[in-house]
Formats: sequence, structure tokens, C-alpha cells
Amino acid sequence: MSGAGLGSTANTCAIIRTHYSTLEGAALAYDSYFSWKNWDHYLGIQDESGNAKFYDTGVLVIKPKSFDLSKYLELHDQLSIPYETWDYKKLLERMPHFVDDSFFPPKRYDDPTFSDPPTDKVNPQIIFFPTGGYINDAILSVHNVQRAAENKGGKFLFNKEVMKILQFDNKVTGVELSDGEVIEAKAIVNAAGPHSFIINRLAGIEEKMKIKTRTLRQEVHFVPSPGEFSYEEKGIVVSDGDAGGYHRPETGNLILVGSEDPACDTLEWVDDPDQYNQEVTDDQFKAQVSRLSKRIPNLPIPNKQQGIVDLYDVSDDWIPIYDATDLDGFYLAIGTSGNQYKNGPVIGQLMAEIIDACEQGHDHDKEPVKVKMRHIDYNLDAKIFSRKREVIENSTFSVLG
Repeated sequence: MSGAGLGSTANTCAIIRTHYSTLEGAALAYDSYFSWKNWDHYLGIQDESGNAKFYDTGVLVIKPKSFDLSKYLELHDQLSIPYETWDYKKLLERMPHFVDDSFFPPKRYDDPTFSDPPTDKVNPQIIFFPTGGYINDAILSVHNVQRAAENKGGKFLFNKEVMKILQFDNKVTGVELSDGEVIEAKAIVNAAGPHSFIINRLAGIEEKMKIKTRTLRQEVHFVPSPGEFSYEEKGIVVSDGDAGGYHRPETGNLILVGSEDPACDTLEWVDDPDQYNQEVTDDQFKAQVSRLSKRIPNLPIPNKQQGIVDLYDVSDDWIPIYDATDLDGFYLAIGTSGNQYKNGPVIGQLMAEIIDACEQGHDHDKEPVKVKMRHIDYNLDAKIFSRKREVIENSTFSVLG
């Protein structure tokens, strides 16, 4: 890559939210929220390209009646994360272009029953989380972090390919690049996103991991705002599990539309992250946009699809791996694509404390590191992010872009 953030992060939807299926996930997200909200202070510098902006719109969550929201709310109560419970009237007052009908289970546009009239309403507990929103420019935000790191002495090297993870006596010693250059290092962090499994194979540690990662192709699409409602002025982030998708405002009074991977959508796994279809497909555009048009009956649907395509780095249970490994000095920050951009500010702290402890001889596998959050009263047990964990069955096995 020719710059920071120009991998899959370049196309992240950059949604900041706190609703997770685990306490640890919610804690990471909530603590990170305060760094995004005070981004200039977090960075400690002013980027010559400008600093990214956080649109603090809040996040609306709509679920079908069959979904039990009590777990989400219990986790938020434990962490004192604010939320509001809306009824149908409040929903339609705030989002007058919506309908409150239920379209669960989500269907594809070519399903024979797709156009059948709804027979029920969505879950009467409609939850609004005010501590959420989205970042206006993901690439710029990572460039901001680059400049902040350089201000502290960090160095960046681009347009180079790692060919070997050098090691001696089960300890990393550095990396060898494609041009033959060797960079010596006592510690290496695999944060390679969709290419993370390739780096793990270079290090020879993949088969020693209980939880592994693989690459998933995803599309998001853009459509205009409905005439009666300006997303640029009044839009919020919406997670609509009832209709099987999410959306948020996009520059130019557009709506960014994504899928929450309902059962009717086929997941497209990619064997080679350097070889995949990077063009938006008519089929998935129709599937995602037509589902949104059920929630927004007056949604303008353009004749020509617009969108972006990129890859997720997905673990077996869609929960990331932040961990040491069986190779001393080799660390993992992987399985993150699609849902961990928002947690970047705390992930840096988490990985730093894991690395510091292990490099001083601490056995992280036997006694996982606990990290005190900077903004909230919570000590995070990193055990949940172990490469050796069992699959976490209460995971949602999905993300918001």
C-alpha cells in the first residue's frame, strides 16, 4: 500500500456504535467513543491535511418482535451507557419517511413473497443510542493517526511486501522484505486485515490457533435521500435487523446502504485477498436497496448502481483476536474488519499493554492481561479475544460495515 489506511480500511463505513453482544465489546466501543468525540485531543496534533470529523448522530436499532433486546440493554446498564426507548409514535416523528411495519425475516427482491403486504409491526422496543454516529473520512482518520505516531517517533514504510517472518529459537527477530531488506524487530504485530491469515502462515502459527480468520467480500451501496427527508441534515445511523440491513448519511445527501448478512444473503468467502471481484454487482445492489425501500417507501432507486466493494477479515465467531502467540514476540490484532475500526483508540492501548507484559515475561495464555479503560470505570479482561478461546456462541455473527 502507498499510505496508511489504504487497505480495506479505506472503504470502511466508519460507523461508531456501542451495541455489542458481549460486555467486553460494548466496553471497548464506549471507551473508544470518547476518543472519537474528542479526536483532536486524542491525537495531540493537527494534521496538515486536516483532522477527521465525528458526526455524533446517534444510532437507532430496530429489531423484529422475536428478538430479545434485554441483553443489549443489560450490557449498557452495566456500563452506564445511555440509551432511549422509542415507541412507534416517536419513531415516526423522528423518521417520518419510515414505516413501522415488520419485514422479518428479510428476503431478497426475487423471492416470490417479497412484495407480500406486512402483517405485523417491528419490535415495540425501538432503541436509540445517542453515543454513536460515523466518521466523515476514514482514510483521513488513519492519516491523522500516522501523523500522531510520527510525532511520537513512529516510522512508516509503504510499498513494501513482507516475504518472511524471521525467527530464531522460537523468537521473532524481524522481517525480510521483497527487495531483500531485513528489518530487525523484537516484537511484530500482525494487523494485516484481510491478509492476516497469510502472515500467520508465514510465521508458522496458524495451525496452533483454535480461532482462525478468513476473508469475506462485502458490498455497500449509495442511493439518494427521499425528497421529504434530508439525510445530510437530519439523518442518523440505523441498524435495521428487522429488514436485514443498516444505513447512514453519506456526503451529498446520499444514504449509504449495507447488509447485516441475513440468512437470505449468501456469504462470499475469498481464498485470495489479492484476487476478487471489485465491481458492485446488480444482484446485491437490488437485494440491499430493495430491502431498504420497504422501510422507506419513497426511497429513490437509481437505474445505475453506485457503491463500493472491499474485504472483511473475519474470525470464526466474528469477534476479533487480540493476543500473543506460540511464537515469542509475534502478536495478533486480527479478525477486525467490518466492526473494529470504531474501537481503534482502545485497541492500541490493549495491544500495547499485552505486548509490554509479554515482553517482560508475563504468560498471557495462563493469566490474560487486564486493561483499565481510560474513559470508563471498567477493567477489560483480554481473555475474550484469545486465539485459543472456544467459539463465542452469543456473538451476532455479523457487523455494521
